[in-house]
Amino acid sequence: MKILLVGSGGREHALAWKIAQSPRVSRLVIAPGNPGMAQHGELVPDIKATDVAGIVNLAQSMSADLVVVGPEAALAEGLADQLARLNIPCFGPSAKAAQLETSKAFSKAFLARHDIPTARYGAYEDVAEAKAALAEYSAPYVIKADGLAAGKGVAISPDRQDAEAEIERMLGGRFGSAGSRVVIEEFMDGEEGSLFALSDGTRAVLFGGAQDHKRAFDGDTGPNTGGMGAYSPAPVFTPDFVKAANDLVVQPTIQKMAEEGAPYRGVLYAGLMATREGPKVVEFNARFGDPECQVLMMRLDGDIVPLLLACAKGDLSQAPVPNFKPGVVITVVMAAKGYPDSPLEGSIIRGADQDFGPHVQVFHAGTKRRDDGSLVAAGGRVLNVCAYGADITEARERAYEAVAKIDWPGGFYRTDIGWRAIGR
Repeated sequence: MKILLVGSGGREHALAWKIAQSPRVSRLVIAPGNPGMAQHGELVPDIKATDVAGIVNLAQSMSADLVVVGPEAALAEGLADQLARLNIPCFGPSAKAAQLETSKAFSKAFLARHDIPTARYGAYEDVAEAKAALAEYSAPYVIKADGLAAGKGVAISPDRQDAEAEIERMLGGRFGSAGSRVVIEEFMDGEEGSLFALSDGTRAVLFGGAQDHKRAFDGDTGPNTGGMGAYSPAPVFTPDFVKAANDLVVQPTIQKMAEEGAPYRGVLYAGLMATREGPKVVEFNARFGDPECQVLMMRLDGDIVPLLLACAKGDLSQAPVPNFKPGVVITVVMAAKGYPDSPLEGSIIRGADQDFGPHVQVFHAGTKRRDDGSLVAAGGRVLNVCAYGADITEARERAYEAVAKIDWPGGFYRTDIGWRAIGR
């Protein structure tokens, strides 16, 4: 099989690493890719993930048997739709189906329409109207940019004054067009985790869970980020919770999307809050989480390609059931100083390419290679240091031992990834 993988982050590096292990794959092309992915396939760095025409032309020229889309921005641009017109199988939903992520207002309205459990909400485009609506909620206030904001478009304001300031910032252009509308939600008290499912448009199979760490600094302090670390499995997702989430959220979502003329093919990422009333949807994402994908790929036992292809072709009925290794995988994100607001690029990283042993993988997320061969930071989240262990304690020790071997004065990381699981 010839596979084209779209993307350049840590999520895509993990996918490339796993796809390349498949005996079915004869050629793996990655656009645009990153330096860490070069060992797994052929990089096409001049074609960006959002260059739909370029990606489609590349898929045609290489006679791709499957296109795997990593980032949400490419889905929002309609890449899956263009490939479908050419009968090229694509792992990733259509632009219409991807609205579950690309528009929080769409997603919330969908959930309300079908009685899928979530927080009470309202959507607003006018500053004065949004501020007035705060009277219908109590602190803390949850304010979200409607569109894609690279995981940074959510603010939890402790008081009304701060909430009004967030509304002004978002509707005032802080996130560009992504913030032209805001969603205000009732705060949900509970513990959040990420549940994944693979769908062929009419049926879905669960694909593991994970728990992310969104805040930039230790103790869950600092600004929201795209994710500073994750681990899988997540103890908060008990078997009873997962069953309820599958019955109340995952299966109805796939069924109702199909009924509404937007069959969902690809991976559905349900951000769920474990509340006293049971699982409630925080948000949907139309792709693998980042950095959750990294830990899931390391836990997955077996070939991922048949699963990806079955989803893309619309028939999971004959695909193998996803199977995960026992034990725990954890990832620690190493980010450039200044992230998430103003990450400093260009600092030299040493030691990221060394052999860390059989239980550790380092996935590149935001790196580039200079002409002299040196590796430098080229993004906010730069490296994902992942480790497997028999339990969370062993996995965590291995991950931080590997982090300590990477010489990068221009980076920082949280030292408490996995604290909830350790506490249990």
